[in-house]
Amino acid sequence: MTTTVTTQPITSATSQPSTTVTRGTVLIVLASICFGTSGPLVKPAMDAGLSPQQVVSFRIGLAAALLLVFVAATRPKLLRLRRSDLPLLLGYGLVGVALVQFLYFAAVSRIPIGVALLLEFTSPVLVALWVRFVRRVILPARMWVGTALALVGLAMVAEVWQGLRLDALGLLFGVAAALCAAAYFLIGERGVSTLPALGLVTWGMVIGAVAVAVVAPPWSLPGDIMASDTDFGGLTVPVWTLLVTCAVVSTAMAYLLSISAMRYLPANVVSVIALCEPIVAITLAWLVLGQALTLVQVLGAGVLLVGATIVQLASRKPKVVLTEDEVHPQV
Repeated sequence: MTTTVTTQPITSATSQPSTTVTRGTVLIVLASICFGTSGPLVKPAMDAGLSPQQVVSFRIGLAAALLLVFVAATRPKLLRLRRSDLPLLLGYGLVGVALVQFLYFAAVSRIPIGVALLLEFTSPVLVALWVRFVRRVILPARMWVGTALALVGLAMVAEVWQGLRLDALGLLFGVAAALCAAAYFLIGERGVSTLPALGLVTWGMVIGAVAVAVVAPPWSLPGDIMASDTDFGGLTVPVWTLLVTCAVVSTAMAYLLSISAMRYLPANVVSVIALCEPIVAITLAWLVLGQALTLVQVLGAGVLLVGATIVQLASRKPKVVLTEDEVHPQV
C-alpha cells in the first residue's frame, strides 16, 4: 500500500523577491495611514451636525466621482468591463466599500467604539482561517502568533474594557462588519489578479456610492452645515474642506494603495499589517484633536506593531498548499 504525497508552491510573498515584499508592505502601511486620517477629519464635521451616514455618503460619492473623471480623462480603457468581471466588482463595491462602513457605524451606534473596532479588525483572523481551511494553505506558526499579538495590541489601543456593555444587535453588526472586511481583502486579492488596481477601485467605489446613496443621498447634506466653520487642531476651517480631504486621502487614495499592495502580498499578510490604521487614527486624534493617549494605548500600539512585524517576516517563510493527494491519500 503506497501513499502519494505531493506539494505545490503557491504564489505569495514567500516566492517573490524581497524588494517586492517591501513594496507591498510600504503600500499597505501608506494605505493604513490614509485610512487612519478619516476619524480625525470627520469627527469635527460630525460635531458640527452631520450624521455618520451623511459623512459616509459624501466621502464615497465624491471619491467615486473624482476617480471616474480622472480615469476617464487619463486611462479610459480601464473603464471597459467584461461581463465576467461584474460579479467580482459588485461584491467588491457592495461588500468591501458600502457594507463595511455602514455596518461599522451601525455597531458604533449601539456599542462602544473600542469594541466595534476590535470586532471589525478581527478580519485578519477570518482571512487566515479562510486561507488555511478553504484554500488549504499551510501558514507558518509564527504568523498565527503574530496575528494574535496584533489583536491583543488592538484591544489595548481600543481599550475595549472601557464602558463595555452587552448589546446583541450591536455585537452582530460588529461581527458582520468583520466578515465584510475579510471579504474586502479576499475579493481585492482576487480582483488585482485579473483587473488593474485603478479600474477595480474606480468601479468598486462607483458601485459602493450608488448603494450608499439609496440610504443617504449625498445631495441631501445640509448646505448650511457644509459651509459652516469648525475647529480642527486649533484652526477654523470650513466643514466641506475636511470632507473633501477625507474623500481624496482617506477614501480614494487609501483604497487604491490598499488594493495595489495585494499585487505584492497575500491577503492574510495585508489584513494584519492594515491593523496599523487604529494606531494612526488615535495618534492623529491626540495630535490634532487633543484627545489624550493612555499608557495602555501606547503599550498596545507597541504590541500591535510587534505582531504585525512578526506576520510580515513570517510571510517570507515557504508555504505549501495541501493537494487532494495529501487530504485524501491514494492507495
